[in-house]
Amino acid sequence: MAPDKTWPARFIGHEYPQILPEPDEIQAGAPAPWARLTDLERSGLKLALVVERLKHGLRHFDTAPFPSDGPMAAVIDANVRPITRRSAVLVALFEEEGETHLVLTRRSFSLREHRGEIALPGGRCDEGETPVATALREAREEVGLVESTVLTIGWLSPLITFAFGSSIWPVIGLLAERPQLVPNPTEVERVFTVSLAELLAEGAFVEERWRRDEPRFGASAEGFFPINFFRVPGDLIWGATARVLTELLCVVTGVEWPEAKKVWP
Repeated sequence: MAPDKTWPARFIGHEYPQILPEPDEIQAGAPAPWARLTDLERSGLKLALVVERLKHGLRHFDTAPFPSDGPMAAVIDANVRPITRRSAVLVALFEEEGETHLVLTRRSFSLREHRGEIALPGGRCDEGETPVATALREAREEVGLVESTVLTIGWLSPLITFAFGSSIWPVIGLLAERPQLVPNPTEVERVFTVSLAELLAEGAFVEERWRRDEPRFGASAEGFFPINFFRVPGDLIWGATARVLTELLCVVTGVEWPEAKKVWP
């Protein structure tokens, strides 16, 4: 089947400071996994409900331990490369006015990698450090979140970044209230919060299918692979962060996560 060469609209009317990389070709992607849910089903997501659904979805420490990254021991992207870097990020959740919110950052434009991109607080694991310890330490260093105020309860699926041969471990933590956050200017340009309802709102989610001339593991026969985006006020979430949030929202709303049946070689 010949690829569709129609280039979709690029976030018309949405302002954000990032410069997106341009692939060799773009197709329109699939609708949001939760597209069939009603507005009522996309809002009023209290923290207790989120926790219950994390348990039911086997993403809570009470129902499932952290998975092993053994199946991801080799990163395949045209060539086999070992995972040489391990990182962890914190999905910090709190409730306000009946809605669950999470903490996000915009990375400093002075950083070497992923400058200006929206990210969850996190960073590289120190030698012998667990993902939970890394996520908590990095959140403190980046945005001043005190470790003792975070109750770590679960996880989301580890993912790999093909460009750097690294694994990223999302750790879910609960906060008793909206935190007082102070960004570290050497690492963070902006720290802000967004509700799950805002991410689930009609029009917030966009999927594109990208193709690059260099082969990529997991791409279709035509060379395309999905990239997720979320429009939020003043910013655009995409890449690894959008992938983590997509899984979180699927678990919380009870819909099938498109990558749930992905099998690593």
